[in-house]
Amino acid sequence: MDIRPILASLRRHRIPAMLIVLEIALACAVLCNAVFMISQRVASIHLPNAIDEAGIAEVTLNGTDPELAGSDIPRNLAALRGLPGVQAAAVVSTLPLSQNNWGWGFSTKPEDALTNRDSRNVSMYFLGSGGDAALGLQLRGGRFFNDGDYADSHFDKSPLPETHVVLVTRSLAEKMWPGQPAVGKTMYSMPHYYTVVGVVADVLRPYIGDVNSPANYDAAFFPMSAAGSKGALSHYVVRGAPRDRDRLVREAEQKLADLNPGGVAHGRSYAEIRRGYFADMSSMAWMLVLVCVVMLAVTAFGIVGLTSFWVNQRRRQIGIRRAVGASRAHILQYFQTENFLLSTGGVALGMALAFGINVYLMHRYEMARMPWFYLPAGAIALWLIGQASVLGPALRAAAVPPVVATRSA
Repeated sequence: MDIRPILASLRRHRIPAMLIVLEIALACAVLCNAVFMISQRVASIHLPNAIDEAGIAEVTLNGTDPELAGSDIPRNLAALRGLPGVQAAAVVSTLPLSQNNWGWGFSTKPEDALTNRDSRNVSMYFLGSGGDAALGLQLRGGRFFNDGDYADSHFDKSPLPETHVVLVTRSLAEKMWPGQPAVGKTMYSMPHYYTVVGVVADVLRPYIGDVNSPANYDAAFFPMSAAGSKGALSHYVVRGAPRDRDRLVREAEQKLADLNPGGVAHGRSYAEIRRGYFADMSSMAWMLVLVCVVMLAVTAFGIVGLTSFWVNQRRRQIGIRRAVGASRAHILQYFQTENFLLSTGGVALGMALAFGINVYLMHRYEMARMPWFYLPAGAIALWLIGQASVLGPALRAAAVPPVVATRSA
């Protein structure tokens, strides 16, 4: 199709044409970045976590006497293990995504200071006896803790446990000893040192940063005896079949409340923990979806309105073209081509604007770089919306009889 008449017509209607181009450019820039941000949040919400999330229920018990933990914890666990449907029960210091993070710096060399760049900040999980089974940890090498490991571990004056064994996640093992088997290696935070006895599949930290953060799985597990825990073990984990989970939350909470009248027991499923952690992120994602929908609707209605205005303004032009032999298909093609040209100008400007906005967000808010394919995807979406929006006015223009169009001039 010859586009010269279209370009000539657009030059005579510079302001409406520029408005459409700018509207499409702005929509393209916002759409690309908004969809990228939505994808980032959805990816965060669905980050994998190698524990039995579907079957875990947690009861937090606070307000008890730490000096009595050596007798209270075994009694509480015995009662929880007696509940119908309980497959495993244990007490731990914290859970992934619970926001109760206990972090410390560790290195592979005893002489490294905590501030050394080779030291890694690691989230520490303290497991009571049976904690690996209650959480559903997945062993990738070595072994889990044995009874001797649990019995020998306790807190003294240091915030680090008095033990010499540790489990590490696979991600942490690969960072600390790249290309080497981690089992048997030693991690240091002098004067403490811990030998890796097992490697487990990646478990999220209690508090994570960006979805792309390489530190999200930097976690280590330490054994801890009930008597030596000094109040650090307060999260009772009960594992059962997913269909029993909600019932176990209620019964475990009631059981611990009955056994510890001076304490405060609060139960919830692990699904609630994950949902609560990502609640703000989920709300933000839905808000961005709403913004995208509204923005695209406004863009589409804008194209419809301006195109309808142009059709009315060009009734004489349409009539003349129909009178000299232009078919309805030619008129329809004319307006669709015109919209395609305007959309092309808009998305070209919009992609440049989208890239600039992403660079600004990267420097200002530490946002990740937007992959290149979001730009052509946004452009295609705007092209399709433009063609769909112009279809109605174009069909009305194509339906104008030549005689009526000539009389209306």
